[in-house]
Amino acid sequence: MSAVIFALVAGGVIGVALGALGGGGSVLAVPALIYLLGFTPVAATTASLIIVAATSATALLAHARDGQVKWRTGLLFAAAGIGPAMLGGALAGRLPTALLTVAFAALAGTAAFRMLRKPAVREGSGEIRPGRAAAVGAGLGAVTGVLGVGGGFLAVPALVNVLGMRMRAAVGTSLLVITVNSLAALGLRAGTTTGLNWAVIGPFAGAAILGAWDGKRLAAKVSGPALQRVFAVVLLAVAAFMLVDAVV
Repeated sequence: MSAVIFALVAGGVIGVALGALGGGGSVLAVPALIYLLGFTPVAATTASLIIVAATSATALLAHARDGQVKWRTGLLFAAAGIGPAMLGGALAGRLPTALLTVAFAALAGTAAFRMLRKPAVREGSGEIRPGRAAAVGAGLGAVTGVLGVGGGFLAVPALVNVLGMRMRAAVGTSLLVITVNSLAALGLRAGTTTGLNWAVIGPFAGAAILGAWDGKRLAAKVSGPALQRVFAVVLLAVAAFMLVDAVV
């Protein structure tokens, strides 16, 4: 019973972050699955992809209903990441557990520092650079495949800076990119899903889906920078804990 409660709480928090910020929440899914629910790192990254795909797809519908998803641009951006996501998904099962943990902690720490620094974005520049877009999309796909995260914290600034989107459209479109990349990574992990604890993953994903709807409403009431700062501090603490756990 306690595992289900942990899954519901963690899923709710992750869903709110995804719905409000268009990314970032999935970075907490892997450590929650490992340290709260007893998953191995490889099983946690696979389960995270399932949860992230379901949650992002649900949040995507809410943003699409408001006309804040650029479908053609998002699909082109995501297409560049499908191959790397599938290769990353196949590679993840062959990497040492400690290496996966350290890599994930480094990624989480990087995401937190990016949020705290509040990097400048150039909304609506209108300048599309196909080469850069393809490179960023491919890198995002690789990160998704290996570490089981959606990469929305990378996708949103890339869509704004590289493709010239406005912020609200970038948040909605990033959910499309996350969904496509997560499903692609799962494509080569199909054989690793048989031993997963679905009694935990189901409630986790359900709470995340409901949280995503609440996150979208929260984003309309609380400023984006304030949400990012709170989330970044939590993420930084998680990254430090995982790094110490892997090294010690």
